[in-house]
Amino acid sequence: MRDNIEVVKTLLEAIPYIKRFGNEKIVIKYGGSAQTSESLKEQFAQDIVLLHLVGMKPIVVHGGGKSITDMLADLGVETHFVDGQRVTTKEVMRIAEMVLSGSINKEIVSLLDNHGTKAIGISGKDGGFLKAIPKDFENFGYTGKIEQVNPEIVNNIIDDGAIPVIAPIAGSDTLGHPGFNINADLAASKIAVAMEARKVLFLTDTPGVLDKEMNLISTLTIDKTEALKKDGTIQGGMVPKVDACIEALRGGVKKAHIIDGRVEHSLLLEILTSSGVGTCIEL
Repeated sequence: MRDNIEVVKTLLEAIPYIKRFGNEKIVIKYGGSAQTSESLKEQFAQDIVLLHLVGMKPIVVHGGGKSITDMLADLGVETHFVDGQRVTTKEVMRIAEMVLSGSINKEIVSLLDNHGTKAIGISGKDGGFLKAIPKDFENFGYTGKIEQVNPEIVNNIIDDGAIPVIAPIAGSDTLGHPGFNINADLAASKIAVAMEARKVLFLTDTPGVLDKEMNLISTLTIDKTEALKKDGTIQGGMVPKVDACIEALRGGVKKAHIIDGRVEHSLLLEILTSSGVGTCIEL
């Protein structure tokens, strides 16, 4: 009986958040361990389906860097990184698109479908959703930066009652161009702004933004985040994530969250509880 009462209390705590975020678009960047652990995959799908069932409009943007690296190794194709970003040759681009659009994207769609909701997978090339230009072709090849987002195709998916699942591959205005490999964090940020999302959440393999004593910082402003970058508290792989958060906030998104995708049901804990589990950044 006591366990049942605790379940009811948890459900009651979620009611204000369900009311507040009902009918709102929420962009979730899905990557890291949450994308490679079979149990975490199932829990992620359950979280997304629940958010959808209570009236929110989740938009999933997924990465797949480890899977791309593994496939390149299997095929004997050399790959390397500069400042944490993959150098994308034409051959790497072809394989990255195959892995992201043809394998990972469809696996996520299938997971969501199997948990009782309709999902539709696209890449940024579909319907001209994402258009990009080279980040720095001499140094990064077909790694791109998004110049244009056309929300129509994703809005149509949402209006049809489905969950969009987006692979971070962008098209080009140049005829015959193979397209661009896009950093999934930056893609999520750009998409959140263009779709006028209420929130953007980034699933990572850390608890969130940590202070110098490695304690979680639960809330931050843009100014405080910039100061932590400047003094070296925020460094390494966390820098592009907080930069993506800041870009989204400056583009009109209300809140950006960095959460630990290794924690069971971390999405629900962050969105539907008062304490949350990660770092929330706002203006």
